[in-house]
Amino acid sequence: MKTPVSAFSRRFCNLTTGGGGNFNVPFLFSIYTIRFALFIQISLPFLSQPWINTPQAAVAVGSAVGALLDPRRADLIAALGETTGKPAFERVLERMRRSPEGRAVLLERPRVISAKVGHAWDLPENTFGAAYARFMGSRNFSPDDRPPVRFMDTDELAYVAMRTREVHDFWHTLFGLPTNLIGESALKVIEFEQMHLPMCLLSVVGGTSRFNAKQRKLFLQHYFPWAVKAGFQCTDLMCVYYEQHFHEDLEDVRRKCGIIPAPTAPK
Repeated sequence: MKTPVSAFSRRFCNLTTGGGGNFNVPFLFSIYTIRFALFIQISLPFLSQPWINTPQAAVAVGSAVGALLDPRRADLIAALGETTGKPAFERVLERMRRSPEGRAVLLERPRVISAKVGHAWDLPENTFGAAYARFMGSRNFSPDDRPPVRFMDTDELAYVAMRTREVHDFWHTLFGLPTNLIGESALKVIEFEQMHLPMCLLSVVGGTSRFNAKQRKLFLQHYFPWAVKAGFQCTDLMCVYYEQHFHEDLEDVRRKCGIIPAPTAPK
């Protein structure tokens, strides 16, 4: 299941940590900003397409403003992801086509809804499926609450966009991240590293703007550097058929995926 870490990823992690465990946060922010600028440059051809003069542009702008004001609005974040993320979704789709597990996901199109994942609640306590069930149950979450996809051109792209939403809670479970503002912001960093969706970075900006001084320090010193490294080091998470690994031990799934669990917050 695990995809080898690229040479660039290893060099990046070595640069930002000095080869050890302590992150050079200012340098990390500089590299991260440069990477996002390069991503925007790559996306410019898409941004110049006729869609920019259509109602989708208004949806994108309105969703961006609303999501920045209230990062908890899942419907606005979803609309923003769709209207600004088509190039990223296309790249994810191509990667899935090249991966055996990714192709299986595209062929079978599993849905993360109660009717399909309800058996996770009956699995042994040590399994990934049971950990996911505990995560959802302890927060009274339902897998049926995801908003529908509205702005994709093809059924296949629409499925990829929906899949990115539906595996979100699998990622929470595997990385051991809470659903508070810090946890969601950290996961959005990982999602950006994995998918390069502009919405992910905008969500981080919106989330961190709401931090108090203590939260901001905790995020910048502990969660942000970890999230960048974790997003680089793990496998291509969109190419994992999670439902087929429900019965496996949680730690085994983490090892196969190359996942570094979230750090324990200092007291």
